Amino acid sequence: MKPKNDPNEIDASRYAATNLQKTTPGRHRSPGFNSHANFLHANHPGVDPHNVPPLPSYLCRPYQPGLRSIAPSPMMMRGSPSVPGAYPSPRFNAPYTHRKPVERSHTHKKKVPLFQGNFVLDCPVPTRLMEASARKEKEFSMMRYSAVTCDPNDFAANNYTLRPQLMKRETELFIVMTMYNEDEVLFCRTMHGVMKNIAHLCSRSRSRVWDTEGWKKVVVCIVADGRKKCDPRVMDVLTTMGVYQKGIAKNMVNDKPVQAHLFEYTTQISVDSDMKVRGAEKGIVPVQVLFCLKEQNAKKINSHRWFFNAFGPILQPNICVLLDVGTRPGNSSIYHLWKAFDTNPNVGGACGEICVMKGTACVDLLNPLVAAQNFEYKMSNILDKPLESVFGYISVLPGAFSAYRYAALQNDANGVGPLQKYFLGEKHDDTDDADIFTANMYLAEDRILCFELLAKKHQKWVLKYVQTAFGETDCPDQLPEFISQRRRWLNGSFFAAVYSQWHFSRIWCTNHSVGRKITLSIEFFFNFLNLIFSWLGMANFYLTFYFVTKSLTAPEMDPFGNGWGDRIFLSLRYLYIFLFITSFICSMGNRPQGSKWMFIISVIAYGLIMMYTSFAGGWLAYRSFQQGINTPGWDPNNALANFSLLLSQPEFRNVVISLLATYGLYILASLLYLDPWHMVTSFSQYLFLLPTYVNILNVYAFCNIHDVSWGTKGDNTMPMDLGVASKAMVTEKGVEAVEVELEDGIDATDRDYDEALESLMMKPEAVRESRAPKTKQDDYYRGFRTRLVLTWIGCNAILVAFVTSGSFQSLLPNSEQKQLPEDYSNAIGTAYTGFILWMVAGMATFRFIGSLLYLILRCFNL
Repeated sequence: MKPKNDPNEIDASRYAATNLQKTTPGRHRSPGFNSHANFLHANHPGVDPHNVPPLPSYLCRPYQPGLRSIAPSPMMMRGSPSVPGAYPSPRFNAPYTHRKPVERSHTHKKKVPLFQGNFVLDCPVPTRLMEASARKEKEFSMMRYSAVTCDPNDFAANNYTLRPQLMKRETELFIVMTMYNEDEVLFCRTMHGVMKNIAHLCSRSRSRVWDTEGWKKVVVCIVADGRKKCDPRVMDVLTTMGVYQKGIAKNMVNDKPVQAHLFEYTTQISVDSDMKVRGAEKGIVPVQVLFCLKEQNAKKINSHRWFFNAFGPILQPNICVLLDVGTRPGNSSIYHLWKAFDTNPNVGGACGEICVMKGTACVDLLNPLVAAQNFEYKMSNILDKPLESVFGYISVLPGAFSAYRYAALQNDANGVGPLQKYFLGEKHDDTDDADIFTANMYLAEDRILCFELLAKKHQKWVLKYVQTAFGETDCPDQLPEFISQRRRWLNGSFFAAVYSQWHFSRIWCTNHSVGRKITLSIEFFFNFLNLIFSWLGMANFYLTFYFVTKSLTAPEMDPFGNGWGDRIFLSLRYLYIFLFITSFICSMGNRPQGSKWMFIISVIAYGLIMMYTSFAGGWLAYRSFQQGINTPGWDPNNALANFSLLLSQPEFRNVVISLLATYGLYILASLLYLDPWHMVTSFSQYLFLLPTYVNILNVYAFCNIHDVSWGTKGDNTMPMDLGVASKAMVTEKGVEAVEVELEDGIDATDRDYDEALESLMMKPEAVRESRAPKTKQDDYYRGFRTRLVLTWIGCNAILVAFVTSGSFQSLLPNSEQKQLPEDYSNAIGTAYTGFILWMVAGMATFRFIGSLLYLILRCFNL
């Protein structure tokens, strides 16, 4: 049990105690605008500071005798030690049932001078926040608001500035957190993780870059995609941190619609995912926060354009870190990512390991869907990412947690480069004549950025995987959400892979060494084979099922006897075909949310088919082993000769050796990386859902290739709920100013702060989302979808027919020596199955060798 007053934790009682004291003469107040103007409004190039008027002081009303203090709510009084009988140290997650309305302050119209032609306000932070802060310098007493009325590309040209620039600070790390409508738990999980990482940077006192004041070299940018889409409780968290204040943002300034609301503050407060407030006592250091609240919902790629094209040129950071809200970085993960760039000047991008959140005591792994994704993520981080890192090209640096060198991303003098290609996705999305290939390709825009970075002309940037850096993220735990997510992933990755293969020759125009170019050529050939197998994966999976289970129809191989092997084979074959047709019908005309149970039944049925196929493979290997023992050449005293004898058995050789070369290597690689537990907790679930990956997900993705949506895009109407700053006019003093309606006095700010704190302590009610109306798609997109699906089905169907039907043997050379259709089918089936299994084994071995090389190079810090 914690003590009643834990000195290592800041909670609601600490804030409430400060609020109960009556305001008296001499009490500390945040400085007004006049006293703070010189601090924030430093000299700007080309601007005479003596001609720049200070911002007005009326927004921070000075103390007046008899000024009424903020009336504390009963919920705050509970935690105040100054109230007799109050409960000691209540936590933020204490239960609440009622929230009293807070009386709003009166508003008055004021004339506010423009700063370099822009509407900028320096607002005092709430009194209670200031009193609870460990540091009291001017930087922590004011929050800066800017109403941005221009496009992100024109941010610097329109004389907008940022606080770190005005304070002459260099930015080593620029971290962006993109969010849409995530709740406060997801937001706090990411934000608190970032703040703990910054605290870790400040603890590295022996570093040549970082020290106790290292937080001054880090800027955290939060970009919210649409003001009306933000969760209100996330805004309460930002208010608690001092980053956001109500009542100051405006919809229009000087007859120009506001594109984004920019709030800047250096916070000393962090809120964890349990809604507990943490401060300096818990090791939290100050963090420079830039909160960009976009007025319209314009998708994640637009949020990145604000980050890279608007704020990046102002701050000129060294390293940019990309995070999605909901991903929790490890406590030192950002440092390890940064270190990869610091030790190798040729690294242009890096990523860490994306882990699945497993819940308390790994309880989430009881959900087969979560367990399968856990296995998938783990094997990708053990085999795929290390292999690609050895070659120098990682096909995708996940946007959920990755980093780039800002200089490497910059375009050339002609405006051509990685960022230009990256943001073409937004440009195509806003036009009606965008081709569907490009539209789908930019569903995986991070893959395009990786390729453009590697293939940048006259450069030699490489991409690196950093195993010591990890980020935990939630994965879909419901089938409809899982299918919808993979639809975008599969379509985007397929078209992006085609794009990179088509433009592979650009690698030879870079400044990479000849050896690097050769190894990259090998990697692209390996990726080409993966692309072919992905295209024919549906046929290959069916053929494997067909021949492995058909092998049990022979009387000598039937494990059940009396012809049951043949009956089960025929039943499962017809079931397989029925499920395949069902998947197409459901995918062509239904959303996963609308056909949830149909998809669930298909997943379970496919899983049962996979279980029987696995049993058939094991039984086939067992019977082959028995046949080998009964062979006249078997010698119990000669193991090598016996092994050679077993290899002469096609069934044993194709099944056992190939399976050992795949799943055996999975186990070995996991042991080498000292991370084998997913083989125990998640392998069986992954095997059960493997047909779902191959059949249901691929079918749904290709059948909805005409759907190029990336989230929900909002309307383009301009609301006026925040108010308007009038057209600029010249005052009597010759200063350009606008007239705005603002709340009078700091009491309004304090009330908003109290309300946000009280809101966080309440448990929110669950909200059921209504289904959005189906969006009408363009006929061209649907036509392309039809042609692509028919081509895909045709290729797979021809392969299946050629291998399983004896009627096609006349097309082969020496066709006059015809076999019986049954003999032909068995012969070619055995040969093709062996080819597929050995190809899979060979590719798995190649991945294992790359993974092993990564471990060896890591021992030498290469």
